[in-house]
Amino acid sequence: MSRPNILVIQADQMTALCLSAYGKPYAITPNIDKIARKGTTFTNSYCNNPVCGPSRASMMTGRLPSDVGVFDNGAEFLASEPTYAHYMRKLGYKTTLAGKMHFVGPDQLHGFEERLTTDIYPSDFAWTADWDQTDEPYAPSHMSLLSVVEAGYCQRNLQIDYDEEVFNAAKQEMFDHARSTDDRPFLLHVSFTQPHNPFVADKKYWDMYEGVDIPEPEVAHIPYEQRDPWSQRYYLTIRQDEFDITPQQLYNSRRAYFAMVTHLDTLIGELMETLERIGELDNTYIFITSDHGEMLGERGMWYKFNPFEASIRVPLIAQGPGFKAGHREEALASLVDLLPTFTDIASGGGFDDFVAPYDGRSLLRLPKRGSAEDRIFIEFNGEGLYAPALIMIKGHLKLVHSRTDPKMLYDLTADPQELNNLAEDPAYQQVIEEMFAEMQTRWDEDDLDRRIRASQRKRIFVQEAMKHGRFPYWDFGPAYDPAKVYVRGGTDPSTTATKQRARFPFVPVTPPEKPRHPRSTNQG
Repeated sequence: MSRPNILVIQADQMTALCLSAYGKPYAITPNIDKIARKGTTFTNSYCNNPVCGPSRASMMTGRLPSDVGVFDNGAEFLASEPTYAHYMRKLGYKTTLAGKMHFVGPDQLHGFEERLTTDIYPSDFAWTADWDQTDEPYAPSHMSLLSVVEAGYCQRNLQIDYDEEVFNAAKQEMFDHARSTDDRPFLLHVSFTQPHNPFVADKKYWDMYEGVDIPEPEVAHIPYEQRDPWSQRYYLTIRQDEFDITPQQLYNSRRAYFAMVTHLDTLIGELMETLERIGELDNTYIFITSDHGEMLGERGMWYKFNPFEASIRVPLIAQGPGFKAGHREEALASLVDLLPTFTDIASGGGFDDFVAPYDGRSLLRLPKRGSAEDRIFIEFNGEGLYAPALIMIKGHLKLVHSRTDPKMLYDLTADPQELNNLAEDPAYQQVIEEMFAEMQTRWDEDDLDRRIRASQRKRIFVQEAMKHGRFPYWDFGPAYDPAKVYVRGGTDPSTTATKQRARFPFVPVTPPEKPRHPRSTNQG
């Protein structure tokens, strides 16, 4: 067996709490279910920040986003930060990205040797949070409940266009790998935009839920005055006060979301089929995940940007040698674990040449459930807040802290719906003190607050300054050279030879049995 390939398939805003693999069979996902049966499902898996840009920067570096300065969706991801793509290149892998990664700044590769598509979101500072605006919660991304109010189906939309482009590029890359003389294994990261809002599904997949029971949220709408301060601010941040969501709108949103998940599952199945067609399925590690979750009406909340389970729980399913078939791993895992996992796979477990600290642990060697090291850290430093929000999950307990708000402590085993805040329970005060002490060891709140505010002010100034005169776009446009793909003249005028090289499986040229005098090979 040759060195294994790695295929990462990432959804955008797909909560784990809609998948059969996580005990929530709401969405129709036969292909994800199949991968889960053949691999390991990490049942307590989380993002490290419930918003796109910081979560992805964290995933790629194996570090919390504040450590690399990616505080919100408008923060630059510096080119000097080593990522798993850099490490894997050093280990002899070809690293390729197809799809969304929400890189902000002029570096749109971050170690990937090749990027097959553009991104779907802006690469500038437009979505910078502003904690100096205190009149009302500030939402630079202009989020609202229109995605809920207007939910339904379509024949075509931006997300379908993009995901089709991403899928086709990834599929082509797999065939190109099979036909290439480059003997390096590949790390291919395929990142789709569904099921991110707007909640609009391809009618084909919408129709698959006709007559299917669409469950209502497990936790009904919580009135504004009964919400915690974070949830109250977020209510205003997404302008939830502008609409009263009807039962039909709630139904349409959830139906469309599940339909988008099914669409994504279909694309995943076709990628698996392509791996099999090129003979690499058994020699490829497969990882299924998402950058963050989606509330989808739970507690009367939508989207992400909050500490509740539907927002921060993400699927994490791994298939390949070392991952037991059908195994359900209960130890806490998060996206920062991917970097050391990939280097573990590539090196056979012997890589220790890291040039920057990292927070993750290899998924192949997680600490035991309930041990002292069975813990993860999550943070949020974006819109809807006015101070860093820090989250620690240790075993079955989750502590949420922000100096502007009362603490929240939930027992995720006894209270998975997070309805009983234990922070004021005298029986838990020692536990809270111990967990908070660990938080203080991990984060310097004063320094973090200063860095965030300074970064926001600089980015807001630069973004406004760039609007005067010609605006410099950092967005990535993949190069396309048809001469490398199709028949052209020049140095290789042979039509037959060009076509022959593109055939897979390759068939060598058959020499003529009765060769004649040389003639032109430019034949169609």
